[in-house]
Amino acid sequence: MELLLPLLAALFAALIGGLYVLGVFRQRKPGEPPLDKGLIPWLGHVLEFRRDTLKFLERMKQKHGDVFTIQIAGFYITFLQDPLSFGAFVKESREKLDFNNFAAQLVYRVFGYKAVDGDHETLYLSSNKHLKGEGLEVMTQAMMSNLQNLMLHSIGSASGQKTWKEDGLFMYSYNIVFRAGYLALYGNFPHKSEGSAAKAKEKDRSESEALFYEFRKYDQLFPNLAYGVLLPREKREADRLQSFFWDAVSVQKLKNKDNISRWVWDMQQAKEEMGMEEAMINKYMFVLLWASQGNTGPSSFWLLLFLLKHPEAMKAVRDEVDKVLKESGQEVRPGGPLIDLTREMLMKTPVMDSAVEETLRLTAAPLLTRAVLQDMTLKMADGREYFIRKDDRMAIFPYNAVHLDPEIHPEPHSFKYNRFLNPDGSRKTDFYKGGKKVKYYNMPWGAGVSMCPGRFFATNELKQFVFLMLVYFEFELKNPDVEIPQIDFKRWGFGSMQPVKDVQFRYRLRF
Repeated sequence: MELLLPLLAALFAALIGGLYVLGVFRQRKPGEPPLDKGLIPWLGHVLEFRRDTLKFLERMKQKHGDVFTIQIAGFYITFLQDPLSFGAFVKESREKLDFNNFAAQLVYRVFGYKAVDGDHETLYLSSNKHLKGEGLEVMTQAMMSNLQNLMLHSIGSASGQKTWKEDGLFMYSYNIVFRAGYLALYGNFPHKSEGSAAKAKEKDRSESEALFYEFRKYDQLFPNLAYGVLLPREKREADRLQSFFWDAVSVQKLKNKDNISRWVWDMQQAKEEMGMEEAMINKYMFVLLWASQGNTGPSSFWLLLFLLKHPEAMKAVRDEVDKVLKESGQEVRPGGPLIDLTREMLMKTPVMDSAVEETLRLTAAPLLTRAVLQDMTLKMADGREYFIRKDDRMAIFPYNAVHLDPEIHPEPHSFKYNRFLNPDGSRKTDFYKGGKKVKYYNMPWGAGVSMCPGRFFATNELKQFVFLMLVYFEFELKNPDVEIPQIDFKRWGFGSMQPVKDVQFRYRLRF
């Protein structure tokens, strides 16, 4: 009996501790947002959240208002759904809201890379230097050269005659943009080692093709990998693909390439200078590959599809492209030189810019998450204040809170290519809700410390691809009446969305 009582006490203490960890005892305190723990201890709402994030958050907003705290897999996350108050989230100090810890956990789980102090700052400095401004001019030329190799290598050959080819629009767009971006960033096979320029370009095409199909396999596993819910066989495949890419973009492989981008080179050098092991640098190179090429291809698909389904938009963008090409003194003609599409030309396309921004509004759905490092007060635009606990998380999901808000964007589910265009042709930035100007009216690239550092390069990639499609190819939907496919709900929160099925189209060179 004397032994039984301490044992029972220990079991009781363990039970209480377990229930505490599961969140059973957490209650809403005065001044805190509404709390919704869900019916399943610890898991909370994770199943419904994963099934359809948009639908779930809409339900929570209708039930609790524009600020609420929910439990998801052991974490308590406060969602802010009032776009007029987003500044309180985006501009809060890093001493209170931290992005780096959350990002570090994700990249380790998904890519095997262990983040180190200064990663985020180094990435931003290098991106600002090489993926915007003068550095972007160099990247634009590199991207152009590789797009021409992938898209136009058959011009003038027997295989390049005006015969229609059929493909899935999603796979075609993703394939070309990914491969050209990969080659522009990670370099080309040297002409000398391959024997000739033609053979080197052919090897670039074949190697990048094989790489894309492996990347596509990994991309399809990504959502479940990020949430840690892979089946055993999926985990084995993910492990295999990780090893494949650690080798494919390794330091040793890059030593045998020409034309490696300064962005990739600088990031590699920075890791070496801080004493990082080569195996870990290889993993970081994989992080950069996915971060730079995981979203642009899908976005290119959506833009082309929207243009094909909206003839007035297609005409407006095509007319602008023709005008820019003519003003540059170039033309596409049989036997003529390939056009030189420069960054300067890409800066003269306000109609295409608006169509791109509208495409991203409809199809980019990032989830912005921060770790709460200390107790804090969330101050809303209308004067309300909420107490947020240390060790919780905060998040905003702009897709439903902003992108589809009918007050900010009338007819929010419709594609309007000129939505972000003023009558005088300038970029429209004035959007309102409740009579007040909305600063964060479109957030496909994130915001604040989690703003995508490569957004200018990504936009250029997308525009270059569409520009070349319009000037060099005839293309059309195999079935003009095909419906725009639904978004794959499993990918909510991971940037550019993907369709649940592909759309067949056909294309051929114009001459």
